[in-house]
Amino acid sequence: MSVKFQLDDLQVFCIAARKAGFAAAATELGMSPAYVSKRIAVLEKALGVTLFHRAARRVTVTDEGERVYASAQQIFQGVAEMGETVAGGRLDPRGTLRVTTSFRLGRKHLGPILSLLAQQYPALEITLDAVDRRVDLIAENVDLDVRIGDVDEPHLVAHRIADSTRVLCAAPGYVDRRGMPANIAELSRHDCLVLRDRNQAFGVWRLTGPHGVEKVKVTGRLSSNNSEIVRGWGNDGHGILLQARWDVSADLAAGRLLRVLPDCSQPADIWAASTVRLSHSAKVRVCVRFLQEQLASGPFALRQ
Repeated sequence: MSVKFQLDDLQVFCIAARKAGFAAAATELGMSPAYVSKRIAVLEKALGVTLFHRAARRVTVTDEGERVYASAQQIFQGVAEMGETVAGGRLDPRGTLRVTTSFRLGRKHLGPILSLLAQQYPALEITLDAVDRRVDLIAENVDLDVRIGDVDEPHLVAHRIADSTRVLCAAPGYVDRRGMPANIAELSRHDCLVLRDRNQAFGVWRLTGPHGVEKVKVTGRLSSNNSEIVRGWGNDGHGILLQARWDVSADLAAGRLLRVLPDCSQPADIWAASTVRLSHSAKVRVCVRFLQEQLASGPFALRQ
């Protein structure tokens, strides 16, 4: 049996799946919710599957819908690549580009780098929001979230920006007072400065050392949801930090901080998450590639 449907219907379905609602998709497309519902029903009939579980105020994608969504992304990527090939790569990035990242990474690196990007592409209007929390790209209308750590949301596209690690360190005053831990397990008996995510008071540090990956429960008198605050406490001698190496490289070089358990570290690669593939958006593609180049060897590159 041949399957016949319009490519536009597939696009309507993808937007409804991404927005988790027919009304939200209708708003983005400039259509009525009833028309969106009708086009998706036509697609379901053509494919012979149910694409959504329908509830009063929200729709969720079925297992069959997830498979159709994944196939649709490949189809649209192919169409976009064909269009760019025909255009000879002359598509210029333009419009609003909204980027989010952490405070420290944004202030020290992304802010200056995006300044250079704005000079190179005057048709871009760039917004950078610095927040120490995980953002909802769809709900907050974010084009690119640059973060330390993996992109684990299945509906997002992950782009590796730079390799990095977190290292343990402490101020000389703390080491003089409490001594150095001999192994990962001994961290549980030290004051550790924990970066928490809102209601998460303390954490578990997962470290790679001479004996492989080990986990240790860490506590301390001070914790915060802001990495810059935690780093300041570390410099003041309040405890042991687990910080990105690029963030403490200057303090380590100057002796304001000392490495603790130098054979131990934690992966902390920098990734960017987007809701679209690079071939679908010139502004996202240009930004990702520019960040990759600049963080590797530009004037605001990460010091490892």
